[in-house]
Amino acid sequence: MIILDGITEENWLEVANLSVKEDQKSYLASPIGILARAYVYRDCNANVYVIKNDETIVGLAMVREFHEEPVGYDLQQFMIDKQFQNQGYGTKALQKIIDKLRLEGKYNTIEVCVNMADVEAIHVYEKVGFFDSGYIDEDVPDCYNLIYRF
Repeated sequence: MIILDGITEENWLEVANLSVKEDQKSYLASPIGILARAYVYRDCNANVYVIKNDETIVGLAMVREFHEEPVGYDLQQFMIDKQFQNQGYGTKALQKIIDKLRLEGKYNTIEVCVNMADVEAIHVYEKVGFFDSGYIDEDVPDCYNLIYRF
């Protein structure tokens, strides 16, 4: 069963050893980079979610809040370790994150920027209900800005 947990003194080294496939590394920060990014965005209420299948850590995600227009949640990073990919964990974990943010109820959207070449990730996001917002960020023109509306 997929659960979302927090980063702790007991699990951070295991989290730091998570890895994606070689061809995915240019799309994501390393686990330590994700933790650093959450620290940088602490004023935006950044949260790191350790994704577990029962007691086994299978992935990591970071969500922060947009305080500028359009306000909402920003899924900054989302990764499933290479040995656990293509087993449904990504879809289930994304749904858990969506459910958690919906329950929090602070905003009505989640946005994520996904490299256009990362077709596997795009498929997972679309599978749970994300769609192309049509917005193109001049700083990252090779990315889709996907949005999920509650």
